[in-house]
Amino acid sequence: MNLSNLSKVLANEPKYRYAQVNKFLWQDYISNWDEASNLPKTLRDRLQEECPLEIDAEILQSSSGNSSDKAIITLEDGQEIETVLIRQKGKSSASVRSTAEKIGRNTVCVSSQAGCPLRCSFCATGQAGFRRNLKAEEIVMQVLFWARYLKLEAKGLVDKTEKIDNIVFMGMGEPFLNYAEFIKAVKSLNNPETLNIGARRMSVSTAGITEGIKRLAGEKIQINLAISLHATTDDKRRQIMPVANKYSLKDIFKAVDNYITKTGRRVMFEYLMIKGVNDSEEDAYELANLMSQPLYLVNLIPYNEAGGKFQSSDRERIDDFKQVLDDNGVAATVRLSFGSDIDAACGQLRGKRSK
Repeated sequence: MNLSNLSKVLANEPKYRYAQVNKFLWQDYISNWDEASNLPKTLRDRLQEECPLEIDAEILQSSSGNSSDKAIITLEDGQEIETVLIRQKGKSSASVRSTAEKIGRNTVCVSSQAGCPLRCSFCATGQAGFRRNLKAEEIVMQVLFWARYLKLEAKGLVDKTEKIDNIVFMGMGEPFLNYAEFIKAVKSLNNPETLNIGARRMSVSTAGITEGIKRLAGEKIQINLAISLHATTDDKRRQIMPVANKYSLKDIFKAVDNYITKTGRRVMFEYLMIKGVNDSEEDAYELANLMSQPLYLVNLIPYNEAGGKFQSSDRERIDDFKQVLDDNGVAATVRLSFGSDIDAACGQLRGKRSK
């Protein structure tokens, strides 16, 4: 898929062509210009040649019943990236009973880089190395791919109203090390003329790149911020996250507090529960002490094994850990695990077709 020449191709066309093309791309989700029946054939042929819409992807569907699908997308230069569709079912609705479907929520997890330069020891993406930053169009393409997928899945089921509800920049890579293209993609996804996804329905996770946190605080777009914390001291954080050698917890919390002051928005702290590494009772109390702001939220994440070096804390340990946070007045949740059977869960994306 390549839309970089679209403006050039439409330059001498009537103005209404832009509206037609936008509808075909962002509402009808066509994957081939031949589907744009209202356009002249000569224009369709030129668009097909200069602005191809095909996305080269392989889909892996979850077999565990948790409704997570992973796609491996091959880019024009042969690089592979991964994106995940997470489907959370809701309650039955009369409008969908004829198709035995349920209305729920569809979240797309997108990658911002091919690989990742941070090399966190618990993350398969980081262990696979860094290849390059993604262009904004390549980020948006991941969301468009799943929009097309849901459309095809629902074809013929007139009562089914599947759509993309949320976007999380939590796939491969560190978004704030590709800030210009990341924020360009956010604004494109938010654009009423494209996918029109509300900013508050988008979230970005950073390992603590303070320059990016500061820049996001100055943006006039209300995207949600999450911090990949995973340890309660700088020493322990450096052992599993090399990025901590540059960004201390003091600097990260200073940037986060500045963000909260400027935006008034809640910030989530993601905390992987890794057996014997960061899940002790002492860790829980230290984390509770760090969570001094009423607009801080902790999200405990059971670790998904990504190579065998680490193991997840058991459920009882996670529950005890959360209880310490609860007892100390810290807002905390435990994230459900999706897609581990297809290596699509947190920390498992690799950008490779085989292990």
